[in-house]
Amino acid sequence: STSARAAAPKLTHLTSEGSAHMVDIAKKAITSRTAVAKCVIVFSNPETLALIKANQMKKGDVLGVARIAGIMAAKKTSGLIPLCHPIGITNASVELEIMEPKVTIERPEAVTEGTGDVEVEGSIDITASVSCDGKTGVEMEALTACSTAALTVYDMCKAVDKGMRIENLRVVKKSGGRSGNFEE
Repeated sequence: STSARAAAPKLTHLTSEGSAHMVDIAKKAITSRTAVAKCVIVFSNPETLALIKANQMKKGDVLGVARIAGIMAAKKTSGLIPLCHPIGITNASVELEIMEPKVTIERPEAVTEGTGDVEVEGSIDITASVSCDGKTGVEMEALTACSTAALTVYDMCKAVDKGMRIENLRVVKKSGGRSGNFEE
């Protein structure tokens, strides 16, 4: 039936012929929109987290620099992701929380080679929140902020820890817009 086809999910950035295009938001209503993204950077060396906590990395304050990098990235998302609209962000925040070392964590074999257990030498949980009053959501801005903050930590710590991993980047909350609210 026609109504069943209309309800079927589709990729909004592709035409019926399959070519990529920017979504037309001209007729969308301006609403307050927020998105929250998270990821974690996991260390393989106990010295890395100790140096960050003591603020002794040669490149400076790791957490402060990563926070600013994430905020800057949120504002530049439309220049990095080809089909994102430039939007007026009303707020962007990035929080980095140090997580103390654990003995082991279980990982699926698809993520690790060999066994499912991985030694963890501490991590940093990263949360990015972005808001706007506009016609399109800010999920991509939150994801870009979060991943850029993690990449900044990686860059600043790579001389000490070559085995760091950035994991589990995802949107955990979204509000506003026609598709409604979402929370992980």
